[in-house]
Amino acid sequence: MIQVQTENVEAVIYQQAKSGNLESGDAYFTHSEEDYFIFAIADGLGNGPMAQQSAEIIPNVLSEYHHESIDELLNRCNEYMFQKRGAAVAIVKVHFKHKTIQYSCVGNVRLYIWKNAGKMVYPLPVRGYLSGRRLKLNTQSYSYDSGDLFFLHSDGIDLRSPTSLLKNAKGLFDLYYTVIHSSVANDDATFIAGNLLR
Repeated sequence: MIQVQTENVEAVIYQQAKSGNLESGDAYFTHSEEDYFIFAIADGLGNGPMAQQSAEIIPNVLSEYHHESIDELLNRCNEYMFQKRGAAVAIVKVHFKHKTIQYSCVGNVRLYIWKNAGKMVYPLPVRGYLSGRRLKLNTQSYSYDSGDLFFLHSDGIDLRSPTSLLKNAKGLFDLYYTVIHSSVANDDATFIAGNLLR
């Protein structure tokens, strides 16, 4: 378990390589500033070193350019994917001042937001993957309240009932252990779960 703790957000991260592989074909990124928190998961196509090579492009780009908009970041990442295997990528940016969550995804990296009011938000990703070809993006924005939960995961996490999972979670650590004991498939698997504190 990897933990991230700031005055605005608390998060836990899980990553596991597919059984038999030394390297995960998934990569993740988190970074916090005074006015925003950005996090992302990249799922390289396939598994092993070639998938890892594509996935690792995303944290490398985001670590340098995290101040840019999500669309700018995805387009920048996509440029580096030329002649690589490619990757499904989701980037999420939480803006504390305006209390908004921005999300954009190309491929099958899923985001769920469980709101304190008892409502699940599940933005639909764009089909495809980053490959260097021109992108069609669909960045979405949602308001949030203090105490709302988020859960971002690659397809190595198999959630049967995301609504029940987040609704019944007794905090982040309960959510973390419930997922790793019941929902990890035999694949590269990564998730970032968090609680928006203010």
